[in-house]
Amino acid sequence: MRRALGTVAVALTLIGSTPLPAQDDATEREVERYRQMLKGDPWSNPGLLDADRGEALWKERRGPKNASLEQCDLGKGPGKVEGAFAELPRYFRDADRVMDLETRLVWCLERLQGFARADIIKRPYSKANQAGSELEALATYVANKSNGLKFAPQLEHPKAREALAVGEALFFRRQGPMDFSCSTCHAESGKRIRLQGLPFLGKPEAARKVIGEWPAYRVSQGTVMTMQHRIADCYWQMRLPLIDYGSPVTVALTMFLVNQAKGGDISAPQIKR
Repeated sequence: MRRALGTVAVALTLIGSTPLPAQDDATEREVERYRQMLKGDPWSNPGLLDADRGEALWKERRGPKNASLEQCDLGKGPGKVEGAFAELPRYFRDADRVMDLETRLVWCLERLQGFARADIIKRPYSKANQAGSELEALATYVANKSNGLKFAPQLEHPKAREALAVGEALFFRRQGPMDFSCSTCHAESGKRIRLQGLPFLGKPEAARKVIGEWPAYRVSQGTVMTMQHRIADCYWQMRLPLIDYGSPVTVALTMFLVNQAKGGDISAPQIKR
């Protein structure tokens, strides 16, 4: 059985590595034209509705402590949102660990507003055609406040550098029943799943073009998908166990991806297929 699965994995890898035939090239051009039509009018982006809802949630007094999130420190000081996303993930002294945006939001919801963690992460991700979750809206709002800025990962602290090293190791580590890694799909050019071209995240020039687009509104899903959700979904597709929300695995992988995209523009939320 293991040999058969390995054979399937190799076959899929070879298929993904095959240069696209002319017909597929034409299809990819049409898909890209469709994406550009969606992006042509930025105010038609449904993801901006999530950003607006996230801003309202940020300012609303809620929870057992009847407090807002306006004193949440995302790394730039309490309440400072502009530019914070561009420097995340980062080491936070009060938590003594590296956190990405979503992990830090959960921290603030717990500490400032008094929500129980179990209640916060009861529905961290929305499913297709569901209303977006509160965490997705908050993450979209914060990310949108760094639009036009460039990723500038903060790696001064040893734990931040450790997270980067772990993220890189995880990106290339083959695991699970299909013997896949993130790099199986994202460390070569010309790969795709069905009609979807896969970004070459192992190459900084390519990573800079796409990492800053997340959180993104997924047309096929009808809601916003965050980076945590995107990574968790990739792990599910590799037939690996479901990742806990805010897991050090997702934080480390995000640190690696952001470092790959260092200097790249942030334009979240963008529109994806």
